Amino acid sequence: MPKVLFALTSNDRLGNTGRKTGFYVPEVADPARVFQQAGWDIAFVSVEGGTPPKDGVKEGDTVSADFLAEYADALAATPTAQELRAQDYDAIYYAGGHGTMWDFPHAADLARLAEAIYQRGGVVAAVCHGPAGLLPLTLPDGRPLVDGKQVSAFTNEEEAAVGLSDVVPFALETALIDKGAKITKAGNFAEHAVADGRLVTGQNPASAARVAELTISQFSELSN
Repeated sequence: MPKVLFALTSNDRLGNTGRKTGFYVPEVADPARVFQQAGWDIAFVSVEGGTPPKDGVKEGDTVSADFLAEYADALAATPTAQELRAQDYDAIYYAGGHGTMWDFPHAADLARLAEAIYQRGGVVAAVCHGPAGLLPLTLPDGRPLVDGKQVSAFTNEEEAAVGLSDVVPFALETALIDKGAKITKAGNFAEHAVADGRLVTGQNPASAARVAELTISQFSELSN
């Protein structure tokens, strides 16, 4: 049974706004259902371990509610990257949520784990603000993992549309371009995801399930 590791932020503060944030639950719940239906096992890791903060839970979202109920125990005690072994996972999926913008780029242990998963032939996936976790990833030759690859992420236009361009510590799209990524995107909040080899990325919450589908298909192609 293939296994995917969902990487979650541990940051619950939206800059200096006084507002709370965390991992965006639908960006885990929706793809988790896709992975489950494909027969994959699911696990979690967070930057600091323990119970990661949640965001994006809306009334009437039964998929997220069912997910939180099914994985309540696992989400209450997530391990850190230091506690895990790359050989136990076939893919790592960086979930979004604005919290990622503060801790994913500096999560060295998580970056090393993701690099090891990729180097042993696994898939690295990310959605929305999750690609903030791709920024520190490098290949064995020292080049950024995203260099020269098609990448999708929460766009500068979308950040402006939600009124947080001046709150986030950097512009994610711009930071990825600075690492050599070839940004591909659709209109604001439209579903859009892309696979470039074993790197799979999506633009926003609407793209999360599609990222899971592409991750599964990329893994299947490599396994055959």
